[in-house]
Amino acid sequence: MHVHEYMFRSIRGVTLSLERWTGQPLLLVNTASESQFAHQLRKLQELNQEYMPSGLIVLGIPCNDFGDKEPLDGDDLDAHYWDTHRVNFPITEKVEIIGPRPHPLFIALREEYSNDILPTGNFFKYLFDREGDLLEHWPSDIEPDDSAVHHQIERNVSSWYL
Repeated sequence: MHVHEYMFRSIRGVTLSLERWTGQPLLLVNTASESQFAHQLRKLQELNQEYMPSGLIVLGIPCNDFGDKEPLDGDDLDAHYWDTHRVNFPITEKVEIIGPRPHPLFIALREEYSNDILPTGNFFKYLFDREGDLLEHWPSDIEPDDSAVHHQIERNVSSWYL
């Protein structure tokens, strides 16, 4: 599976094809505004700012599958992410990840890597290389500013192109 084959809708309802970022690394994170890990949104924004010049794209994927921690939708969600966390990286509309109708990307991840790769909570992180292949993933409790995350990004930064 290659991540660039998938599409979402942006938080503002516009089609968001991941193909537009072919040639750039992607860090996908399932988010939730009321999660105990919501403080990571600011750290993801800092990561986005630090590595954007190298081509990294951080993409937030709101999800309400884990403890009903994402009650917001649309404009309310957009306003919250900006007003509370100053997030300006792309955010998708809310999707299901493990529910009865999971997003096709998460179906593909499960089929290729098994259920073990699927999130068991909010703020799971998935790093894909410029070709769209999965490089690494981290659970909720690994913060975006963790040295393991930075190391994996920096280790691969020379192979990325804009």
